[in-house]
Amino acid sequence: MTEPDILYYDGGCPLCRREMSHLARMKSDQLILQDIHDLEPDANTPDRTTLLKSLHLRRGDSWTVGLDANIAAWQYTQIGVFWRWLSWPIVKPVANWLYRHWAERRFAKRYPTHG
Repeated sequence: MTEPDILYYDGGCPLCRREMSHLARMKSDQLILQDIHDLEPDANTPDRTTLLKSLHLRRGDSWTVGLDANIAAWQYTQIGVFWRWLSWPIVKPVANWLYRHWAERRFAKRYPTHG
């Protein structure tokens, strides 16, 4: 049995908490949802500010970030297929831009001293 993958999210963000609540009800045991605010500093993870700026999914020694982390996390559910369209070549550039724009604004609003 392999170690579960870990999705790092901002538990202080209402939208993030809502999505993680839905994901928690549907996910398999192969995914752990980790609130960044409950995380102890660790040399094997990015610093807290980096983690707070965007979703991060850790699979062993590899990392997936941003929209790709979100899409990958939902693959641990029975409805993951419905998220895959965000990876389609014609959709992905726009979806990535929208996610990055939202994530940057969310971070700047929630943590203005770190901007």
